[in-house]
Amino acid sequence: MPESTLPDTHLTPGAELLPGYRHAPRVAVLIPCYNEEVAIPHVVAAFRAALPDATIYVYDNNSKDGTAAAARAAGAVVRNESLQGKGHVVRRMFADIEADAYVLVDGDDTYDASAAAEMLRLLFADRLDMVTGVRRTPEAIAAAAYRPGHQLGNAVLTGMVRWVFGDRISDMLSGYRVFSRRFVKSFPALAAGFETETEFTVHALELKLPVGEVPSAYKERPAGSTSKLNTYRDGFRILRTIVTLVQRERPLMFFSVAGGILLFLALMLAVPLLQTFLATGLVPRLPTAVLATGLVLLSFLSFVCGLILDTVTRGRQEAKRVAYLALPAPDFEEHP
Repeated sequence: MPESTLPDTHLTPGAELLPGYRHAPRVAVLIPCYNEEVAIPHVVAAFRAALPDATIYVYDNNSKDGTAAAARAAGAVVRNESLQGKGHVVRRMFADIEADAYVLVDGDDTYDASAAAEMLRLLFADRLDMVTGVRRTPEAIAAAAYRPGHQLGNAVLTGMVRWVFGDRISDMLSGYRVFSRRFVKSFPALAAGFETETEFTVHALELKLPVGEVPSAYKERPAGSTSKLNTYRDGFRILRTIVTLVQRERPLMFFSVAGGILLFLALMLAVPLLQTFLATGLVPRLPTAVLATGLVLLSFLSFVCGLILDTVTRGRQEAKRVAYLALPAPDFEEHP
């Protein structure tokens, strides 16, 4: 269906998502795609059935197959993003599309479209800003749908984020999310690739935004569709993103740990020298003494940098919070 014949946003029936409410929300389904010609017709059809009046957008990210044509034939609004990477596509979608709620899902036909209605209901009923579809895979197909390496990596990386930023998310790397307009229009979207899911999670946790989770079935890709994920490459990219976000959002913790390591190394070098000095009054290894002194100075410098950057980070958080509050809250009040 040509893009010009479809509205930018559409009303989803309030009777399905918000029974008894005065207004029906505008819902947009966002599907970033790269070489998903096989899977995308099934994804569009499934979300058309689950959310009959939502507008479905497919953003083609330089696909070399017939992804765009297949999505358009299935009834989606098809647009293009030339900068390669899921993060770039998400940034473009969030900037272009106006709606009250946004359903973001991968185009590989691994997520359960029927869970979207419950995720939206929870978003509006509890006035949340992000609802994550937590992946649940039947044991019979778990190995094929969700490789052990991916499961381990997700558990480790999610655990790191929960430890640093707060224990409110159980599946940080899920590609199935529902967002409020407030979240989407105040989200910086700085990531370039698959690490954008990490950025979603940290942004919500750092600003103490209300979030929720809904279990969602997760299955293997359809025959003929291939994964774009690389376990080690993308895992290291996500790990690097987490470290960068810790340094950016928790600078006092980050630089205090770095300063503690430097101080520990300095003490390891200095203790033998101190023992020799107390016994003989001599410092026989002057270069080691200079190195230990330098490490101590660097450790204190690291701690001071953490204190200064912590103040800067607090200012950035306040600015992001103000940007978030500048957007009107959704007006979906129940009938008296």
